[in-house]
Amino acid sequence: MEKTGKIRAAVVQAAPVAFECEPTLQKVARLAGEAAAQGVQLAVFPEAFISAYPRGLDFGATIGNRTAAGREDFRRYWESAVDVPGPVVERLGRIAAANHLYLVMGVIERDGFTLYCTVLFFDDTGRYLGKHRKLMPTASERLVWGFGDGSTLPVFDTPIGKIGAVICWENYMPLLRTAMYSRGIQLYCAPTADGRESWLSTMRHIAMEGRCFVLSCNQFARRSDYPADYPTAFGDDPATIISRGGSCIISPLGEVLAGPDFEGETILTADLDLADIVRGKFDFDVVGHYARPDVFSLTVNETPTVPVSHSGTPVVPVQPENATSKGNITVESNGKHS
Repeated sequence: MEKTGKIRAAVVQAAPVAFECEPTLQKVARLAGEAAAQGVQLAVFPEAFISAYPRGLDFGATIGNRTAAGREDFRRYWESAVDVPGPVVERLGRIAAANHLYLVMGVIERDGFTLYCTVLFFDDTGRYLGKHRKLMPTASERLVWGFGDGSTLPVFDTPIGKIGAVICWENYMPLLRTAMYSRGIQLYCAPTADGRESWLSTMRHIAMEGRCFVLSCNQFARRSDYPADYPTAFGDDPATIISRGGSCIISPLGEVLAGPDFEGETILTADLDLADIVRGKFDFDVVGHYARPDVFSLTVNETPTVPVSHSGTPVVPVQPENATSKGNITVESNGKHS
């Protein structure tokens, strides 16, 4: 049975303390508290909120060349990224629990020496539900972010509705959207770094296409939110706007319920009646009565893809029963060395 109740949701438009986990987590705790004080049950934060969206940074890379300074920029980014699972995930769970809200958080995930643009999901008891890794980083993002696979395309069936996330320009991938619709997504979260005028039209289209609520959240960030030594073409004026926001909440019929906001940091809220999804699908269900499976079909590969897999049992050398080991020399009882 699909959820048809009413909830209050929020998109939290703000900036992190770039490349600094601890002060950013403190800000998350404060903003989550402010959202909870407004009766919010679901709070969505922007793409790459922990630890930064490195807008304008080229990491010293041109075709055929990388600089020492660019390698240091990557080291700083890697140092500030999030292990999943790990201490930051545990901290975010405590924040969700303390404020009794579902939390959807954009992070830069560190897996070994590769970074991923990832969204983490927590329920209102603080339980970590899972993650979505961005399938296709856009343009220069591919220089510093790895590619997700089909194993992290979740839609979580929760008491407040079915929650999932599609990140930034993944939203222009129609087959990915269709895969999310097929899972019955109701609360379609769209953390983004796109603050263009056209983004609102995209969000309205997706809401109407999927007959779901769309919650899109972008950072509002100034030059002062980045380190003083941050080398970009934006200059050094602390008031310069690096990311202008544009966060919004859209109904299943494409109505703008909140936003877009381009003025500064803010928490946008809206009361969502999930029964509106049922009303909307009366005349359009893109993976139901409006589909044509006799003509079109989609196969989603949800198998985790790993660069190296090991099979079988490792062979462990067996020493003679009468041997003892001294360093890398085996000494048998008859005094012979091998």
